Amino acid sequence: MRCVGVEQLAAGGTGVTAGEWTTLHPDGALRVLVTRQLPGFAWKKILVEANARVDIFRGDRILAPEEIEAALGTQCDGCIGQLSEVWDKRLLGALKAAGGIVYSNYAVGYDNVDIASATNYQIAVGNTPGVLTETTAEMAAALTLAAARRIVESDAFMRKGLFQGWSPGLFLGEHLWRKTVGIIGAGRIGTAYGRIMVEGFKMHLLYYDPVENPFLEAYVRAYNAFLSAQGQEPLSCRRVDDIELLLKEADVVSLHCVLDRTTYHMIDAPRLSLMKQGAILINTSRGPLIDEAALVAHCRRHPTFKVGLDVYEHEPFTSPGLVDLPNVVVLPHIGSASRWTREAMAIIAARNVVGILKGYPVWCQPDMSVFLSDACPKATPSVVNARALGLRLCSE
Repeated sequence: MRCVGVEQLAAGGTGVTAGEWTTLHPDGALRVLVTRQLPGFAWKKILVEANARVDIFRGDRILAPEEIEAALGTQCDGCIGQLSEVWDKRLLGALKAAGGIVYSNYAVGYDNVDIASATNYQIAVGNTPGVLTETTAEMAAALTLAAARRIVESDAFMRKGLFQGWSPGLFLGEHLWRKTVGIIGAGRIGTAYGRIMVEGFKMHLLYYDPVENPFLEAYVRAYNAFLSAQGQEPLSCRRVDDIELLLKEADVVSLHCVLDRTTYHMIDAPRLSLMKQGAILINTSRGPLIDEAALVAHCRRHPTFKVGLDVYEHEPFTSPGLVDLPNVVVLPHIGSASRWTREAMAIIAARNVVGILKGYPVWCQPDMSVFLSDACPKATPSVVNARALGLRLCSE
């Protein structure tokens, strides 16, 4: 693989100029734009072996829409973009005008993409599910523990040299053992998080989701059989029909649902008021699920209420006062930030682009691990608007 600086190339309608861009395989028959340098090398190999010229933005900032539009130029077959970019009708139209037929989001969520416009332009929209499930669930569990046991506060206390010795009342937190965890959104990540909390802390489980999760319920039943064999009390697992009931009963509430018009600000001031005084709220999904201003006010009024956040309503910005609250743990959107996961996401994103450009059918199975080796199926891993576009599916 030969890496050539863009400044050494004749742009030739690509729209890419010298400076913050790197080009791989400049003589490729196809052209793929990548709006941020991604971890690992396998994804680059996949695109180059598909005979694509790959233009990669190597700067450490979020590109403005007009910069992406300019970089698309007059010829671009596909693009890998980021959840921090808004792919609206205008930007998708620019991709279409450049000849593009596929956009792959380097994320499992795709609320930053105007799917209706993409479908209207006959642009396939890929995402990267499956490979970040356990990693993000682990981060949600880590945030839960950090908030419950006041880890961040205690760490800051130590670093300031304030520790004067053991004290019975120092940084009293909440323990999780055989309490109740409530999951809003029992998809892959929510299910994985639920399993961690059930197995690790013997927590009773409530979940709110539009559909039942028979796998999760069967899993807890099977775990109960194990507990009974050990002479331990069984745990409960049940689906509830309304969020309010879950908020009232749960000691820990973790959000794992998609962001759309029905879930925007689903956790607002009235719903926060339903939660227990010492409850813990976790969000590793999407920031606008929570009314952040209402959350700040609630945390100020209820100092024993605890929160763990990895995402924010106006990301990368936070609402005034949020980061000053000692009962809130804040992380910089690193839920999927393990080396293996981020490299796997890049591979899936690249295979989405290659699969569409080569006319491969769309994979219809939940297992994405098959795409992480060279001996993977000739299929496109994940296209969210595949049926709307009438794309051929692997089952057909």
